[in-house]
Formats: sequence, structure tokens, C-alpha cells
Amino acid sequence: MRHQVRKVVFPVAGLGTRFLPATKSIPKEILTLVDRPLIQYAIDEARAAGIEQFIFVTSRGKSSLEDYFDDAPHLAAELASGGKTDLLEILEATYMKSGSLAYVRQNRALGLGHAVWCARHLIGSEPFAVLLPDDVIAAEKPCLRQMVEAYGDVGGNMLAMMEVAPERTSSYGVLDVAAEPKRLRPVRGMVEKPPAGEAPSNMAIIGRYILTPSVLEAIGRAAPGSGGEIQLTDAIASEIGRRPVNGFAFEGRRFDCGSKAGFVQATIAFALQRPDLREAVLEIIAETAATRRA
Repeated sequence: MRHQVRKVVFPVAGLGTRFLPATKSIPKEILTLVDRPLIQYAIDEARAAGIEQFIFVTSRGKSSLEDYFDDAPHLAAELASGGKTDLLEILEATYMKSGSLAYVRQNRALGLGHAVWCARHLIGSEPFAVLLPDDVIAAEKPCLRQMVEAYGDVGGNMLAMMEVAPERTSSYGVLDVAAEPKRLRPVRGMVEKPPAGEAPSNMAIIGRYILTPSVLEAIGRAAPGSGGEIQLTDAIASEIGRRPVNGFAFEGRRFDCGSKAGFVQATIAFALQRPDLREAVLEIIAETAATRRA
């Protein structure tokens, strides 16, 4: 009998330098797509997958990220007294149960693998998910929920994957998997940011994982890899042949909100999904396009 996936790790210790000067004073994860911060999209996806414990790997300057999930009694009282029940419901959706959140520090930026390893004492001996808030995935069924359902059949380790253009593989961790139209494919190998023309496929790893605790042991033994960092992919690769390692081709559209262009793209896409904004945004797009053609 396989354990339920109850815990998720959010590696959020990065400085967000691509978004300076905004990230000088606020964490990147608090930047908003329309009117919800990136971290709220991540939390909502994890909740939909049945996650019960949420572990944040943070660093200096992330206090506002921690405060975001606290109750706001004065604001709630103000909204209630003004009869603004719709806004009160939105506010209450940001609250988290006492004891469901935990925070650990990554004191040095030693890579994604190291960030996940920092949470090892809170993870313990059960399978866990890792979710990168930079990767926002719009899907009818949330991506992590898709993975958790598939995990119930195969166990082991699972990585979300998507097809990318061959010339872009050097920006990703890339999986060596069979070129077949299956959602779940056994992984034969993987490489972090392979040089142009040397990728084993064009199936890139996207920021969703379900992992076994043995991956944490492998991270603890790992030497620095690509970029001089402790790579999570190296630790997962060591599981191949010992435990199941599968790539999962999720249904949905992924937005790279770690880049400015991807963030803008996601903002437009999510705004267009909103009935209260769609027409106004379409009008803005049309006006902008007309001005550009003039």
C-alpha cells in the first residue's frame, strides 16, 4: 500500500533578481497575476491535490511571504461591517489552518536540490511533492492533482514534463524518455541544461515533482553539478533502476513566470479568463495592436 502524498515543499528562497526593482522590497512570490499572488496559485493547486502540510524553504527578506497567510481580523471586520461579503470570501480563501504551514531557511543559495534537502526533517519518511511557484499551470484539473492520481498507480518518483522546441532544451532539465504519446513514460536518464544539440529528447522537466524520501538521502551525498549547484535532477537520476522514475505529460498550459515576458503572458491569459475583465482586456489589446500598426 502506497502512502498518500500529504506534504509539499515550496522552494522560495530565491532573490528574484530578474524582477528588480520590484523584488527589492517584496518577494517575487507575492507578485500578482491580475489580483492573486503567484504563491496563491501554488497553494490552491496543492490544496486541490489533497495536500495537508505546506513547507516553505525561505531566506532573508521573505517575512511578507510568511505574513500573507495570516488572518487579517481588522480588514475582515471592515469588510464585514461594510457588507462586502464577496471580498470577505476572497480574503478568507488566503487563510491557512494553524499548524499546516512550516518554514525552514536556506542560508546559502546552493541550488534547487539543496533547497529541497533543507526540508528533510519536516518531510520525514513519506513521499512528498515539490512545487515551483514560478511555473504557473492553467488546467481544468490542476496539474499536481493529475500527478497525485497517476502516482497512486505507479508510486516511486514522478516529474512533470512538457515538449519544448529543440533549441530551447539547454534552458531546462531534459528527460530521456521514449517518444510515444503516453502521459506516463519511464525515465531512462536525465540531464540538467544540456548543451545545444546534446539533449536526449525535447521533453523538459517542469516545476512539479512527487518524490520518495530516498531522494533526500541522495541529495545529501551529491556533489555540486551544473552551475556549481546541488541539482535535484542528479539525485532523482540516481533512483533510476532502483525505484520507478516516470515523466508525466500533464494536461494544461504552462507559463514561465520566472521571466518577465512569461509573467506578462500569464497576466494577459488569466485576465482573459475573467468575465469581469475579458472585454476590457480585449479592447486594450486591439487598441495596442492598432497603435503598433500605425
